[in-house]
Amino acid sequence: MKLEIINMLQDLNFTEYEAKAYLALLDKSPLSGYAISLNSGVPRSKVYEVLSGMVERGEVMVSHEDPSLYTPLPPQELIRLKKSKIESSFEAAETALAHYSYLSLNRENIWNITGCEAILSRTEEAINRAAGRVLLEIWTEEAKKLEPALRKAAERGVEILIVVYGELEFEFAQVYPHDSSEEITQEYGGRWIVASIDDREVVAGIVSLGTDSRAAWTMHPGLVMPITEVIIHDLYIYEIMQAHRETLEQTFGPNLIELRKRYNFGPSGYNMAMKLGVGN
Repeated sequence: MKLEIINMLQDLNFTEYEAKAYLALLDKSPLSGYAISLNSGVPRSKVYEVLSGMVERGEVMVSHEDPSLYTPLPPQELIRLKKSKIESSFEAAETALAHYSYLSLNRENIWNITGCEAILSRTEEAINRAAGRVLLEIWTEEAKKLEPALRKAAERGVEILIVVYGELEFEFAQVYPHDSSEEITQEYGGRWIVASIDDREVVAGIVSLGTDSRAAWTMHPGLVMPITEVIIHDLYIYEIMQAHRETLEQTFGPNLIELRKRYNFGPSGYNMAMKLGVGN
C-alpha cells in the first residue's frame, strides 16, 4: 500500500525521497531531520536537501528551534496546492504556446485590411496583446475610439506613447501633439494611423475614407522595424522642437513648414487614393 502511495506522490511531481519523507511525517510528526531519515529510509546525507525543497514549495513546514522540527502539510491542503500549481502551469503554457503559434503563423505575412472599422478593430486586438509598449501615431477622432483598449493596456502596465494630430488628453498615456497637425491634414487631405505594438507587430494605413480605407497589418520584421522608427522619429522631432524651437523656426519656418515643403512630393491621402483608383 505504501509503495502505491509513493508512486501516486511521484505522479504529483514528488521525487522518491520526497514521497518517503512526506509519508514518514504523516505517520508521525513533528520530527527532526535525523528522525525522518531513520523512519523513511531517506539517506541522512540527502534528507535535509530533500526537506529544504519541500519547505520551499510549502509542502512541509519547519519550526525555528534547535533542532529544527518538521511537520507535513495536511493531505487535503497538499492536493489543493498541487491542483492550483498544475492549473496555473497549464494556463501559462496555454498562453505561451498560443502566443508562439500566433507569432510563427503570422511572422512572414502582410495582411490587407479594408474599411475604417476593420482597421481600428485590428489595432484594438493588437493593443489587447501588448505586454510592454504601444507606439501610436493617430488623429484625435480615431484615438478616442481606441481609448478603452489603450486604457486597459495602461492598467496592465503597458507604456502608451501617442503622437497625436489634434488635441487629446489621456491621463494614462504620454501624449505628444504634432506641431504640424493642421498643415498635414490639409496637405494630405486625410487621416492615417500608425501603430507599433511591442516593436513586434504594426498596423499602418489611411482611415479617413470610410469603407474605402486601407491598411496593412504585419509582424514581418522587415516592415515592423522601419514603421516603428517612423513613430520614434516623430518623438525625436517633438523633443528637439521643445528644446530648440526658436532656432529651428528661424531657419525652417513655423513648425518647420519650409523643411516640409522641400521634401513634399505631392498630395496623398484622399486625393492620392482617388488617383490610385481606391473606391472606384
